Amino acid sequence: MRAWFSPAYTVDQGSEGFPTRKFAMTADALVKDGLLRRTELAAPELPSAEELLRAHTAGWTAKAVSGGLTPEEEALLELRWSPALSLAHRLCVRGTLEACRDALHGGVGLHIGGGAHHAFADHGEGYCLLNDLAAAVLELQAAGKVSRAAVVDLDVHQGNGTASILAGKPGLFTLSLHQADGYPAVRQASTRDVALPAGTGDAKYLRILEEELAAFLARRPELVVYQAGVDVWEGDLLGGLALSEAGLLERDRMVARLCRERGVPLAVTLGGGYAEDPAKTAALHARTLGAAMEAAR
Repeated sequence: MRAWFSPAYTVDQGSEGFPTRKFAMTADALVKDGLLRRTELAAPELPSAEELLRAHTAGWTAKAVSGGLTPEEEALLELRWSPALSLAHRLCVRGTLEACRDALHGGVGLHIGGGAHHAFADHGEGYCLLNDLAAAVLELQAAGKVSRAAVVDLDVHQGNGTASILAGKPGLFTLSLHQADGYPAVRQASTRDVALPAGTGDAKYLRILEEELAAFLARRPELVVYQAGVDVWEGDLLGGLALSEAGLLERDRMVARLCRERGVPLAVTLGGGYAEDPAKTAALHARTLGAAMEAAR
């Protein structure tokens, strides 16, 4: 078992609206807990231009790589472009792609990063510069590795960028289970959207998830890419759902179990998480990855 991760995922932005140090902290937690050895952390290489262009326009790809964003584009992104930011987000594209390849080979793939579901084909939004989820499934489909693939997005925020990029693509499906109000203000149509009221807790959330995911897997995807944002946790600063730590762990175990029972390879990416203490977010992310590892073993 290995997990894809790069120390370059940590980017100093001068503030911690999106605390990128959580990725290294997650890797450290997995090693400390004995779930991975340090030697099992695999560093992704940079993606090719073709891999980026699977999901993004030539114009946006050039800006993401080399800069030149307008003030309005940076405002939408909610991040300042820098060479370090570009490097981190490009590496995340390849990290998710490699996790998907691992899943197709061995049943489960792990990425200590990724899940940038607010990035559109021609712009970034909400801390997401490049959409690793869409780029990965489009690359694998183009390479003939899968004909049918699904993105299962359980972040508290709707996966608007992924939904937009993959809309109408034959064989590619998106499920987004998210909070009904809040960010993003403008939603895009996923293959299946389930909007839950603020305050939804464990019992209702897990019942709906089991029903929706079982129905979604009936589409017979050959790969599921899981956006496993932990901002559905009750203590998250940017979310309004109310899953307990136990409920969050059961969510992740349910996704892994249903995919395993149906023989569907599962690649896990992290997505959002905004606890007051980034170490708490990292601990929740580590439990998500641990649940997938537990299912694989």
